[in-house]
This record gives sequence, structure tokens and C-alpha cells, in this order.
Amino acid sequence: MHVVRPALLSDIAALETLAAVTMPGVHTLPKTREKIAASVERSIASFAAHVDIPSEESYLFVLEDRASGALVGTAAIFASAGSNGTYFSFRNDVIQQVSRDLNISHSVHALTLCSELTAYSQLSGFYVRDSAGLAAALLSRARLLFAVLAPHRFGDRFFVPLAGVTDANGASPFWDALGRKFFKMDFLDAEKVIGGARNRSLIVELMPHYPVYVPLLPGDAQAVMGQIHPDGELAFKLLTAEGFEADDYIDLFDGGPILQAHKNALRSFTGSVLRRVALAESEAESNVDVDAEADPGACRAAPATYAIAASREQNFRAITVTCPAVESGEFVYLAQDDQDALMVVPGDTVICART
Repeated sequence: MHVVRPALLSDIAALETLAAVTMPGVHTLPKTREKIAASVERSIASFAAHVDIPSEESYLFVLEDRASGALVGTAAIFASAGSNGTYFSFRNDVIQQVSRDLNISHSVHALTLCSELTAYSQLSGFYVRDSAGLAAALLSRARLLFAVLAPHRFGDRFFVPLAGVTDANGASPFWDALGRKFFKMDFLDAEKVIGGARNRSLIVELMPHYPVYVPLLPGDAQAVMGQIHPDGELAFKLLTAEGFEADDYIDLFDGGPILQAHKNALRSFTGSVLRRVALAESEAESNVDVDAEADPGACRAAPATYAIAASREQNFRAITVTCPAVESGEFVYLAQDDQDALMVVPGDTVICART
């Protein structure tokens, strides 16, 4: 069993160990101890801040094994991308070209440098070690459940950059065909300079300001545009199942896909419900012997699996629970261990999203 919670200063060493094995599949995760520590400190300050309008806040979450206490994953969400600058990406465009004299009309795929994702809320830094299934799905969804609980901290639109295709040496065909021409450095060196950010002024200073005609790029660069690194396939599946869509934007550096969606298209926003906690005394009672007078639909509900998060901004917690279906009742029936993991007591409100 696992729990998602905000990162603490005591997690820095464990996060450093996780970061050491994620390259190159997750380029949005800080790699050095100094940057990890800064990320954790910024997250702690963001959770504690009183927010009226989303700005520079970032929230870092960890996935903890409840039995051993070990950290096995991490994920983050930034309140407003480019809040201290502008978030740059390439937009996929189609340029229509017509010659009336020759009676020729055709469409050309082009890439245009744009800042349209600026002020969107950004999901980033998703990584799970040696785990998939419910644990990975919980980690991916937990940050969105936090956004559901605290909508004033985030924008109405979200996006997720996924790492593009690189070879065993970390070289990127897309970067070699395009970015290298302007930065005059290898892909990994450029990523180190940028630090995973896409809001640095040197991007607009060096990257082409005019449309890049895709047919003029080498075939291997065209082939990897919008393709994900193998390490990102799990994240891609989880995000598309959530409601994110690709195709409109790609990353400036490695050509990886950028998924985006309005919050009203995401399952965590449209399919989650608030319920009050009640104690499930035993497995049998949690499925049958509930208080029918207090919650008439609960005793007839078949078990279902949910991601459940504590309905408060401070001390956020999220777990996966199989319990009687909650859609038709007023309560969610949780065992004592699950209540302890969520730091709630009977009568508290939690948010439930069916997995």
C-alpha cells in the first residue's frame, strides 16, 4: 500500500537517489542535491502560502510505501508555468500554400515558437521506481486531486511535457537537427544550462522566430517529433486516460509531446465526489453491515476502487482504497489504517475519484 504526501526536508536524500536513475526519461526532475533541496523548500513554502491568484508556487509530492516508509516515486505541479518569465514551446502549424498560375495548392507542416502555454498549470517530474498499476496511477492523479481541492491555487488549463526520444548516449535527433544549429552545444549540455526550464530568456534570444518547415528537417528528426521516450510510456497512458491530449505542441529541445487539457475535460475534476468519512469496522461490515438509515445506498453498493484524498490544503494525503461504491451515498467507509494514512477521523470530508 502507498500514500502520496507533500515532500519534506527529510526526503531530500531519498529524492536524490530517485533522481540518479531517471535520466534521460524525465527531464523535468531536478538532478542535483542543491536543486532538489531548493525544490523541496519551495514546495514547503508553497503549501504554507495563502494564495489568491496562482503565481510562482510549486508543489512537490512523494509516493511512500506505507509498510517500509521508503520513497518510491515523486511528482510535481507548478501553479503557473512561466510565472517568472515565459514558457516557450513549438506549436504544430499547417501553412497553406497556393499558386493560382500553376493551379497548385498544398499544406506544409511547420513549427512555430510560441508562448501560449504560459500561465497554464504544469504537471512535471513524474517518476515511479519499480512500480506500476494502482501506485503509479495514484501518484499521477493525486496532484490533480489537490488541484480539485484547492482550485484557487491553479489555472483552468493544465499541460504536461513528456521527454522525447534520445539514444543510449543521450543524443536527441530532433535537437541535432534544429536546436544545435542555434545553441552550438550538445543536447545534454543544453539541458544542463537550461535545467529543464523552458522559460529562460536565452531561448527567445537563440531559437528561430520564424516558422520552421518540417519537410526541410532530416528524416530521423521528423520521425521522433511528438514521440515519447520509452521511460515516459506509463505517464503517457495515465495522462491520456485522465483526459489529456497531444498533437498541438511539442518540446523545444527534444521534440517530445506536450499534453494539455482544460480542467473540465479531466476525470479528476468531472468524476470526483466529496464524501464524509465513516469507520468500516471490518471488511464484511464495510461491504454489508453499514448504517442503512444514515446512508441508505451504502449497504447495497458493490465494492469499487478509488483514489481518495484528504479534503484540505495542509497535510495533504492521498491513498488508493477498495470500499463500497460511494456515488449513491453520503459516506465513504474506511478502515482505521486508511483513516490514519489520510490523517482523518469520522465526519471529516474527503474527495473520492474512481480509478
